[in-house]
Amino acid sequence: MSADAPHGPDRDDPAPEPTASEPTASEAFGAALAGAARRAGLDTSQQRSTGAVVWHAMGGWRGILEAVVPGLVFIVVYTVTIDAETQEGNLWLALGLSVGVAAVFTIARLLARQALTSALSGLVAVGVAAVFASITGRASDNFIPGFITNAVYGSAFLISALVGWSLIGLAVGFLMGDGTAWRGDRRKRRAFFWLAIAWAALFAARLLVQFPLYLANDVTALGALKLVMGLPLFAPLLAVTYLVVRALYPPAAKPAPGEPG
Repeated sequence: MSADAPHGPDRDDPAPEPTASEPTASEAFGAALAGAARRAGLDTSQQRSTGAVVWHAMGGWRGILEAVVPGLVFIVVYTVTIDAETQEGNLWLALGLSVGVAAVFTIARLLARQALTSALSGLVAVGVAAVFASITGRASDNFIPGFITNAVYGSAFLISALVGWSLIGLAVGFLMGDGTAWRGDRRKRRAFFWLAIAWAALFAARLLVQFPLYLANDVTALGALKLVMGLPLFAPLLAVTYLVVRALYPPAAKPAPGEPG
């Protein structure tokens, strides 16, 4: 019902139904989650191999380089410039080169008229991290945004699983046109519960392993472990998620020759 529609017992005409051009908040949220699931390659209707799905979700070689190289540049430059007396590297050089590399990736996509989402998000992440480190002057503070991201994502997946509204289930449900009907299917509900727990565990593991190194101000080890616990852990879990989704929503069989499509 419209917020400014008159109320009262003397109004007997039916409330207007939401139109297609005016999606409800839940529909908009569901569409956003479905879009995220599609970008992650969880749409089983495309009938691609698991390897192809994971490769596409990571953006191929260019996406991998955009995700890895800026952080690698930061940690390598900082490590090789560590002074023997102060035990500190050249923070400004490391930050400048890291942000510069991320900017080059973004400009390259812009010139090639390609989607900027991956490179631009990487540039923003590197830039925000650089701001944290430059304000405090501590190289380890370059990793604070990553801690915040892992804490937020991990909490969201964990809470969604515990309250029975798995974010994985919501994303896949709207993507596959199932909406929230999966909650009435015990098999799907349990599968999506454990997938959400698995993703929450991934983010929690990153925090549990990396945060003590931050407290110890071990920048080299922290940077190395961030890279190791990034794509190398993300890709296998994404593959498992895709396999589970494909088992729950098998792609429709193609009609045989001569049969009506």
